[in-house]
Amino acid sequence: MAEEIKSEEKQKCCKNGSGAFLKVILGLVFLGLGAYATYRWLPNLKFMIKACIGPFLLLVGVITLAIAKE
Repeated sequence: MAEEIKSEEKQKCCKNGSGAFLKVILGLVFLGLGAYATYRWLPNLKFMIKACIGPFLLLVGVITLAIAKE
């Protein structure tokens, strides 16, 4: 009985270790792809940020007035 529990723990340990390694590799791949996409479309990203400043400021103003009203 005790030997079965130990063998199950070893199997779980190996599965968690390889799963964690796979997740780290996958995370690094996604970071690389995200960095590449940001670099590749940087002019479009700058335009999108500039275009969002107006609506963002409008929302901040509305929220500020709602808080001040209370």
